[in-house]
Amino acid sequence: MAWLLTGGAGYIGSHIIRAFHAASIDVVVLDNLSTGFREFVPDGVPFVQGSVVDKDIVEGVFRDHEISGVVHLAGWKYAGVSVQEPTMFYRDNIYGMGVLLDAMRAAQVSNMVFSSSCATYGTPKEEIVTEATETGPESPYGESKLVSEWLLRRVANIWPELRQTSLRYFNVVGSGPEELADHSPYNLFPLIFRALDKGESPKIFGDDYPTRDGTCIRDYIHVVDLAEAHVVAAQAIEAGRDVAPIYNVGRGEGSTVREIMSAVQTGTGVGFEPVVEPRRAGDPARIVASADLIDQDLGWVASRDLDDMVTSAWTSWQHHIAAGGDSRLTQA
Repeated sequence: MAWLLTGGAGYIGSHIIRAFHAASIDVVVLDNLSTGFREFVPDGVPFVQGSVVDKDIVEGVFRDHEISGVVHLAGWKYAGVSVQEPTMFYRDNIYGMGVLLDAMRAAQVSNMVFSSSCATYGTPKEEIVTEATETGPESPYGESKLVSEWLLRRVANIWPELRQTSLRYFNVVGSGPEELADHSPYNLFPLIFRALDKGESPKIFGDDYPTRDGTCIRDYIHVVDLAEAHVVAAQAIEAGRDVAPIYNVGRGEGSTVREIMSAVQTGTGVGFEPVVEPRRAGDPARIVASADLIDQDLGWVASRDLDDMVTSAWTSWQHHIAAGGDSRLTQA
């Protein structure tokens, strides 16, 4: 038996593959490679190229493989892009969840870990966000994640056997194996590294937020810690343990974008002065997690700090460039 990882060829998904293998859990990957990379999937891992919105392909995965659970990562991300392309986000993210749940129910595969996002909270009033914090997404991306959570719980209401939880990621950075770099054209670390490679100054999008230095505050989580959170969630669900419908996955520490820039200068040894650009649509001012609940229920605590995030990401980025990377940035 294996767990199906939708979107498993992406930056986060590829780290989850390694974490599952480290826990002796087999996986099958479904990915349309619109943002993922075939080479991120190790040799020997069954791979199906296709989209979660394609009913025939999704049903075929359950027919052709012995699946015991699903980690659902597939879908579009990036809040700013979603403001310009809202229908794409609603169609693929929400409809894709529906197609997947229908296929799971038909195949009687009743274990699900959903990749959700702190974007569901928008800009919360609380300094520290708990799972009880009121949601208020400020972008179609955040809305699509929240509606997908609702859909998952609605199906659980009519299918009592469905054991499920949604992990609300905070800002995911860093790398494990050096070949698994974050290639995103929108995420902060790749934006900084790409600018440094070109001899340009990295950009800060907005310095007029109501924060301690005017730049956005985020809770940054190492991708390897995040991957390990999926393992403990999947193991708990498969063992029949009670799990909460939502878990925040973060560190409980907020860093401003300017503070990240300083950490990058220290971690890379490259000096620079960032350039301030206007705000990006859909970016909340501050969001920092409380991860107490996932610690309490599942025993998961993030163990890697900001220095680990910067140095591992920089090492992986240099490997990526040395290997001739950055050729698919418009799709990364």
